[in-house]
Amino acid sequence: MVDMLNEGSIETKINCTKLIEVLMEGEDLESENVSSLSLVVGLLRLVKDKRHSNGVLPGLSLLKTICSHESVRNSVVSVGAVPQLIELLPNLNHECLELALHTLEVLSTLPEGRQALKDCPKTIPSVVRLLMKVSESCTQLALSILWAVCKLAPDECASLAVEAGLAAKLLLVIQSGCNPVLKQRAAELLKLCSLNYTATIFISKCKLTRTIQ
Repeated sequence: MVDMLNEGSIETKINCTKLIEVLMEGEDLESENVSSLSLVVGLLRLVKDKRHSNGVLPGLSLLKTICSHESVRNSVVSVGAVPQLIELLPNLNHECLELALHTLEVLSTLPEGRQALKDCPKTIPSVVRLLMKVSESCTQLALSILWAVCKLAPDECASLAVEAGLAAKLLLVIQSGCNPVLKQRAAELLKLCSLNYTATIFISKCKLTRTIQ
């Protein structure tokens, strides 16, 4: 099935993807059965295929399921999944966006995943843009990803995030009707971002970015 996923027609690829996901729902499936690099590469090709958008949802759904197996996550990072998923974010519908963010959030729990997110120049601006834009669930996932990146390199990444408008978005989260846990994470991230600035400059950054937004 992995061979057909990589070499078949678009209909064959989608059907293989759906069938593999059904098989993965079995409780006795071993992680090594889904650790094939060819499987992950085939899925990434499927979700990036601009000619056939009907493959994006099943592809991202299976990728999310694969990443539920902890032992496979390093392999997913190693084939360049992080920057490829980041590249997709601006063009995804709400359902696909949540799947992609969930996968990125899971990968951010790995040191290699956090480094890959940090090394991708589009991570911070793309993820900041999604805060308070789609759903509370997407905002929560985006906050978790941003926290992982900014915590990894606060001097570098927190400043980039503030310049991308993060401070204003975090204030919106804190002032919104979101759940208290989400507001607390937003407050923690706002505090982390403020460490690189004097109070006066940080307040001016918040005002400036809110005007831009």
